[in-house]
Amino acid sequence: MIGQGDMRFEVSPPDQVLRIWRTLEEAGFETWIVGGAIRDTLLGRPVGDWDFATKARPKQIMTTFGRTVPIGVDHGTVGVLAPDGTLYEVTTFRRDVETFGRRAVVEFAENIEEDLSRRDFTFNALAWHPERDKLLDPWSGAADLNEQVLRTVGDPAERFAEDLLRVLRALRFAGQFGLTIEAGAWRALLSAVPELSQLSPERIQEEMMKVLSQAKKPSVALGLYAESGVFTELYPELDIGPPEGLAPTLLACDAVSRTRPWVRLSLLFALASVAGDQEAIDAEDSARDARRSVIESLMERLRFSNADTKRVATVAASLSPAPLFEEPAVLRRWLNRVGPEHFADIARAWLARARGHQKPETESPERAPRARAAHESEDLTSRDVVRRINALRTILRENTPLTIADLALDGSDLKKMGLPPGPHFGEILRFLLEEVLDRPEVNNRADLEDLAAQGGFLIDASPDS
Repeated sequence: MIGQGDMRFEVSPPDQVLRIWRTLEEAGFETWIVGGAIRDTLLGRPVGDWDFATKARPKQIMTTFGRTVPIGVDHGTVGVLAPDGTLYEVTTFRRDVETFGRRAVVEFAENIEEDLSRRDFTFNALAWHPERDKLLDPWSGAADLNEQVLRTVGDPAERFAEDLLRVLRALRFAGQFGLTIEAGAWRALLSAVPELSQLSPERIQEEMMKVLSQAKKPSVALGLYAESGVFTELYPELDIGPPEGLAPTLLACDAVSRTRPWVRLSLLFALASVAGDQEAIDAEDSARDARRSVIESLMERLRFSNADTKRVATVAASLSPAPLFEEPAVLRRWLNRVGPEHFADIARAWLARARGHQKPETESPERAPRARAAHESEDLTSRDVVRRINALRTILRENTPLTIADLALDGSDLKKMGLPPGPHFGEILRFLLEEVLDRPEVNNRADLEDLAAQGGFLIDASPDS
């Protein structure tokens, strides 16, 4: 251990946090507020979660409080429900007995120092005791935060070997908090990257979504994903390429609010490559559909929900090619193909891409063409994109028919016209939609019946047929 040090700092937990702490202390159990809450306080950031480490065993925690949730009793964690319904995690002091790279066997410890020594990074090995109003910082995590350095608790190779998820957490924290990964930790991290496939798909997915939903500028962490080889190891479907080719996509992700993580993910997954995937290309009608197939497979592999898979795959595959002209008929067909419900996400991604492809004032003329070469066909100005978006919005505001559901004639109407039900109903309705996409004014029952007759679909309904 590097040595124990104390320092004072300002921290103001909510009253209900102090109430939980006081209840445990008065019951005879030493209790500390630990981890991210203390780290974020030192950084001057809003605290999201308040967690506790205590000498109380799980059964004692559940006996002490009336409303609890057994989150991970076997590992010492109990959720305590505050009066307002907020769930706080209370965990018994622990120490590692054996580790496997994906999980650890732990046993309960007797003091907070042992518990902190099993943490991943020095800035997470922090604890605060409200009564003493002092910070317990045995691994100099506060100093590392002040120096903007990410260090592991103890030997970095051992820390990453104990839990491979720490590799992804290190990259996320470095990006989110603007930290430089210490040289020894970086070397150990690189050595651990080839083992990351041992992680569960759910944990890989969760880390990526934290990068995209928590960081104001995810480009830093994503750039470290590329530099360390994590993209190659965990996301081989993506055509990441050299750093200068990836830069526009990373800048585009930065241009999207962190409240829109699915748009950020769509921008990133739009890098999916169909090169060499001849089966996908042959099975689909176009490169766009082939790319969508690759993205869907990627998201299914990472255990995304069906709804999120459809949303991201549709948006990512539809970003390019964009409609090249602003003629209403062209735009209506494009909206029909991608689905009007996805337009808002696509519009946000287009604007972000335009900003990401803009040439910075400080960029040298020699470097600029190489940095944008991979996206030359998509390198549109913000003005071009805004004009295109406005034209599409006009179509949506006019409630122009764009799908079969928008037609003024449906299957029940076809039955009334004397047509026997069957799969051919779909063929008729698709034919009518094609006509309406070209001429929205014909979307009324009389004109659609005439069009169906002109298309030869009513022959089977005639008495002489």
